[in-house]
Order: sequence, then structure tokens, then C-alpha cells
Amino acid sequence: MKIGFLGLLTLVFIVLKLTHYIDWSWVWVLSPLWLGWLSLTTILFVLALIGIGKIKMKAKNKSLRK
Repeated sequence: MKIGFLGLLTLVFIVLKLTHYIDWSWVWVLSPLWLGWLSLTTILFVLALIGIGKIKMKAKNKSLRK
């Protein structure tokens, strides 16, 4: 099982928080986890919008040809 960059960064932040080296809120300590999911969700949303736009353009072009 491999750990990715964001997982490693989260572990580093947790260790730093628990050793009182940083005084961040837990929201920011765990931010690499939710920022990764937010990035993925945003990318998928944009790709879905592009796909929907292409489908609508294709349908519009078909209706104009008639």
C-alpha cells in the first residue's frame, strides 16, 4: 500500500500539531485531505460541463442541418 504526497503531508502536519510545533486549527492540519478531494471534484465537474456542452452543440448542429 502506497501513501501519496497529500497523505504524507497530512501525516507530517498531524505530527507537527501533536508535538505542538505548529498551532494551527485541525481544519488546516487536515486540509491536504479535503483539498485533494476538492480538486478532484472540481476537475470532474469541469469535465462534465465540457461534455454536456459538446452534446448540446452536436444536437444544435443537427437541428440546424434539417
